[in-house]
Parts: sequence; C-alpha cells; structure tokens
Amino acid sequence: MEAPESPLAPSAAPAGTRMKRELGLYASFAVAFGFVSIATGIFTTYGAVLNSSGPRGIWAWPVAVVGQTMVALIFGALAARIPISGYAYQWVSRLANPILGWLTGWISFAFLVVVVVAVDYTIAATILPELFGYAPSPANCWVITALVMLLQAILVALSTKATNRVNEVAVTVQIIGMIGITVLLFAVGAALGRLDFTQLFATAPVAEAGYWDFGGLTEAGPFPLAFLLGAFTIVGFESAANLAEETKNPERVIPRAMVQAVVALGVLGMLFLIAVTALAGDTAELAESATPVATVITSVLGPVVGKILLVLVVISIFSCGLVITLSGTRLIWAMSRDERFPAWQLLRRVSRTRHTPVAATLGYLVITQAILAIFSGTSDALFVLFSAATLLPAIIYAGTVLLYIVKRRSLPASAGFTLGRWEVPVLILASVWLVYELLIFRDVSFEQPRLYVGIMLVIGIAYLVYLLATRGRRGLTMPDMADVDRTFDDDTASASR
Repeated sequence: MEAPESPLAPSAAPAGTRMKRELGLYASFAVAFGFVSIATGIFTTYGAVLNSSGPRGIWAWPVAVVGQTMVALIFGALAARIPISGYAYQWVSRLANPILGWLTGWISFAFLVVVVVAVDYTIAATILPELFGYAPSPANCWVITALVMLLQAILVALSTKATNRVNEVAVTVQIIGMIGITVLLFAVGAALGRLDFTQLFATAPVAEAGYWDFGGLTEAGPFPLAFLLGAFTIVGFESAANLAEETKNPERVIPRAMVQAVVALGVLGMLFLIAVTALAGDTAELAESATPVATVITSVLGPVVGKILLVLVVISIFSCGLVITLSGTRLIWAMSRDERFPAWQLLRRVSRTRHTPVAATLGYLVITQAILAIFSGTSDALFVLFSAATLLPAIIYAGTVLLYIVKRRSLPASAGFTLGRWEVPVLILASVWLVYELLIFRDVSFEQPRLYVGIMLVIGIAYLVYLLATRGRRGLTMPDMADVDRTFDDDTASASR
C-alpha cells in the first residue's frame, strides 16, 4: 500500500534543484564540531572573559555546555522528524505557520552572514599579527578577511565532498592538537611546579565585591557576562541539520552528530580552560594581552609550541568559516527553493555537474563582503561582530524550543531519534538556560549588536510585507510536498547503484 503524502517532507524539487547525498556520520559530526570550533571560540573570547569576569568566569562554561546540550537534543528530535535543509526555517514553517517560519529563516540568515565575518576577521585582527609580528590595521584586516572569505566560498561552490574532506581533516587536526596541547600543559606545568589551581577561583582583574550580582536593568553582573564564552563558542552545531538533504540516513545520523559534537567539545574545552587558567600567573597582567591563550602556552611550552598553537587556531578558524559558509549557502538555497528569498529564481539553482548551489554561494559571498566593509572600519569590530553572532542564535534557539513545547504533541513520528521520557526535563533545562542567556544581552555594551539585529529585522519585515502584498497569505504557504520516506528511499537506492 502506498504511503500517504506528508506535509512535513522536502519540496518536490524542480529539476536542477536537488543535491546529492554523500555525508556520513563523521562528516556530519565534523560539520557540527567545525562550526562550533572550541579552538576558535576559546582563543578569541578568553581575554574578554578575563576582563569582564576574571579567571573564575570559566566555571560558567560547564553550565553553558549543559544548556546547549539540551538545545541540541531538542534540535535532534526535530531534525529526526523533519530532516530538510534549512533546519529551524523549515521546522517553524511546517509546524507553526509560514510567516513565522520565514522570520525564523531570515534571523538565521542574519546570523550566518555576520558570524562568518566575525570568525574570519579574527585571523586578520589577532592571529596573523601575533604569528608574523606585524601591527594590524583596518585596511589589512579588511583585505585579509575578504580573501579568506573568498577562498572559503570558492571551495564550497566547487565541491561539497571536497569541502567536507577539508573540514574533516581540519577537525581531526583540531581535536588531536587540542588534546595534545592540553596534556602538555598539565604535564609540563606540573613538572615546572607552575600549576596553581587556586587561580580557578580568583577574580582579578575584576573586584570580588558584587561578583555574583545579576546586575540591573541595563547592565549584567561580572559572573553572568562569563556565560558569553560558552554562548558564543557552543553555537552552530545545528549546521549538521542544515545539510540534511546531503546526509545519508539523516534522521539517525544528524541528532547523534549534533549531541556528540557539543558533549565532546564541552569536555575538551573545560579541560583546556582549566589548564590555561591554572597556568595564567598574574591574571590582571594577562588580561591586557591581545592573545592571552597564546601568551600562556608560549610561556609554559616555549615559542615553538606557541606558534604551533597559532597555526592550529588558523586551521580551526578556516574550518569554522568554511562550515558557516556551507551552512549559509544551504539556508539561502532552501528558502529560494521555496520561492521566499530575494532573487530566488537564480539562487535556487543547483549545478548539475558539481551538485552545489553555486548561485546561492555567490550571493552569500556578496552579502558577507558587504557586511565586512561596513564593520571593518570600526575600532571594536570584533566585539560587535561576536556579540551579534551570539545574540542571534540565542533568539533562534529560544524560538525553536518554544515551538517544540507548543507542538510536541502533534509532531510526526520518528524512527531515528526521540527524547522519550527525558523530554520534559530537557525542555525545562533548555528553557531556563535560554531565558537566562537572553537576559545577559540587556547589558548596555550590546547596544550595537542589538542595533544590527534591529536593522536586519526591519529589512526582513519589509521584504515579508512585499511578499504578502504581491502574493497574499496563500502565496506563502509551503509548496506541495513529497513523502519524506519515499524521498529517502529513492536517494538511498540511487546512491547504491
């Protein structure tokens, strides 16, 4: 008996708009891990935590890991039921309504075009100057970042398989490198008698008085600000879900990949933070360093290992930007396939020879280069970019978790992954974490990131109004769907021929 059509499956894709399934479990894990990239996140934000929260701030990390693991579990449950490129955009569109889904997709797009600039700008602004001993300037940071983004876009446009092979190698190098450096820090630090675990609970250069205060209406206390280390670093694991239509057995593979990535980087990241902080020495002096992690490693393991770390971080950041570019182009392609993104007629096309959305990749590159040009002239470009790239996913996660809470009784069945009896505890923990995280952004220091979010929302709402005016509400309903199981069976059969 033929299975009935499901309203939750991928669009019946027009010719030239379908991609090839070629990603396995490790490739999916590498996508999630590569986007999160603990080497990138910790290296770039550890100094900010020292200045806002002192070394004691690292204890916010395990809390953030637990919170984001709960979010990853919920995303896994949704990805197992609706394994379609576009992740939250698709889920909200099909489970709530297309207008909310479109807004979710637009916010996700606003995140993915700013976070790649934030990540790649770090290479030019902090790492290469430290590695080669030159002074960074707005001009050379702009040029270097633009070239890095161009290289990532070219690779993504040329081949998904080659992109994922590069990312798999980079992630493997990052994991081995981070484990090796962490073990060396503990071993050499102990041999030299430099490990000081009392540093893990010190606050300098932040005052002890009022350290645990939550803060006022427009400012967050010292310890709450420390959560930004985990909140910025542990994002992007959902990128694995954004490549669902290029993944084999996505309803089983993607949930495992996302959760495993968050847990693995959470454990490894905490050990690395403990090692660096226990060897930090004078934390008030260290907080003044542009690259405090490199400063600690160089002082303990010598300049050669310090340089190796910087090379490792460059590899990690490039991998991170590569995965972000991959995810961003897939979101643009997915929204264009549903005729909901500007210039969708062009951006929904998939190359018949390369099986990649070349036009969407070019569109993504143009937009990210424009954002780079806008932000590169500001003196605190990195802080603004990173803050915006932390606020936007928190909004996406909160909206998606709320959707799950409201619609969990009516979700389609899943043969791949379910929360089972742990569903309610997971939802409670995820909700508490996300509300707390969003409240941190009331701090006045996040005024510019909030402005970016506001501007992008205004642009998105203006386009949404245009869509409603030209098509009407009926024109925003999701296109006719094919049965998801039949689609997967067809893809699997084709792949095995």
